[in-house]
Amino acid sequence: MVTEQMGRWESGALAHAVSDPFGQGPLPWLRGSEQYFENGQMIPWYVGLRDGTSATAGHSTGHINGPRNADDVACQIKGFASGDGGVSPGESIDFRITVNPPQPFSVDIYRIGHYGGEGAAKIGTSPRLSGIVQPEPLAADRTVSCHHWWLSWRLQIPDYWSTGAHVAVLTTADGHRSHIPFTIRDPEPADLLLLMPDITWQAYNLFPEDGRTGASLYHAWGGSGRLLGEEQAAVTVSFDRPYAGAGLPLHVGHAYDFIRWAERYGYDLAYADTRDLHAGRIDPSRYRGLIFPGHDEYWSVPMRRAAERARDDGTALVFLSANSMYWQVELEALPSGDPDRLLSCRKRRGPGRSALWREQSDPEQRLLGIQYASQVPEPYPLVVRNAEHWLWESTGAAEGDELPGLVAGEADRYYPRTPLPEHSGRMLLAHSPYHDRTGTLRHQETSLYRAPSGALVFASGTFAWSPALDRPGHTDARVQRATANLLDRICKRD
Repeated sequence: MVTEQMGRWESGALAHAVSDPFGQGPLPWLRGSEQYFENGQMIPWYVGLRDGTSATAGHSTGHINGPRNADDVACQIKGFASGDGGVSPGESIDFRITVNPPQPFSVDIYRIGHYGGEGAAKIGTSPRLSGIVQPEPLAADRTVSCHHWWLSWRLQIPDYWSTGAHVAVLTTADGHRSHIPFTIRDPEPADLLLLMPDITWQAYNLFPEDGRTGASLYHAWGGSGRLLGEEQAAVTVSFDRPYAGAGLPLHVGHAYDFIRWAERYGYDLAYADTRDLHAGRIDPSRYRGLIFPGHDEYWSVPMRRAAERARDDGTALVFLSANSMYWQVELEALPSGDPDRLLSCRKRRGPGRSALWREQSDPEQRLLGIQYASQVPEPYPLVVRNAEHWLWESTGAAEGDELPGLVAGEADRYYPRTPLPEHSGRMLLAHSPYHDRTGTLRHQETSLYRAPSGALVFASGTFAWSPALDRPGHTDARVQRATANLLDRICKRD
């Protein structure tokens, strides 16, 4: 394998060993004026090079008049935000950025949301900054960290900025671009709290995807540019490093899809990261519901206990993806004392019990109502069940109707031999046949139950639910209405 010519999705597909039809999705902050010409065609600026040449070499045989995605081999521009979770208005956030070759660069700040259909709005721009080549990433026992990089820019968050999901778009003078996602945490109560799954994002991060050094909790690069499997992957990964490729986490699109849809319909949202839930910076009693909008696979013990207490105290839980709460993880401080910057999960390695929640006498079904079943190699229809239930009200869905492509990526189901949570009512709202990678017939299920506290707990059981809300080419009006029925009931809308 010639790693110098490896593109993001070539290595990414290998690294994650799954087809990911609902990964990053289209970058949602595309503005109509920000397009460029390539070989005589108008190209949106989120599209990377397609001519097969090495973007890693920093050039192309084609004529490019617009930004090109940076990569992890040349590291034309790469960066990360220092911190242990979301940042509040009035606080500051530090960006540590490497630029190769050294040259000026700028940072544009976008907020994800619904802005007349645009998907995001530019809310700020840095001064012209001087870029330097930062030291090589440090690596020890497969753990890669850039915590020793020099500070490049400190952003003071104005008190008047809206809280929410944000992206810093980094652009060099010679037209290379990368991204840094971050969350501005909401200090005020709201109907719904959206939790960005930054812990799971970091578990999948293979930075640097250079064929030499990078490692995630799934894979690591061997010395010859070969991807090694889970047995040789990292046990501990660091938050102090950029995300691989163009700088956006795998699966980030799930959260952005939900945000655009929810803000379009006026839901009262607050925002935080899952590390905020882990660290106890969230008081669930301030919200009617906690929303987990995307792939949220890696959970610490404090995260789970906080979610359980929230449910038991009457706060609803909404899981809009599949394979939630699968691995148990630990968050640790750096030797300097900076908290929650190292993520550890030994998975099935070494003596003792696996790090799977279900193999530690605490299966995820006891909170979710269903739990992970398998990967879904190609999309299948979601088959409506119990269509008379209020969740399907006014959707037009009838018993047995098939919603095309709504079982995809990964799927959950109900396990009859696994304990259920205590409940005063429970319903399975989809029962969908599909074939896994071995050709075995399986069934996906969507679950809703009411806890004794009165809190509703919903689990979609599929990766495709959030994209059906606002992903171009994937929207489904029935899923949109069903989600509105759920959130309206949680928020007690008329």
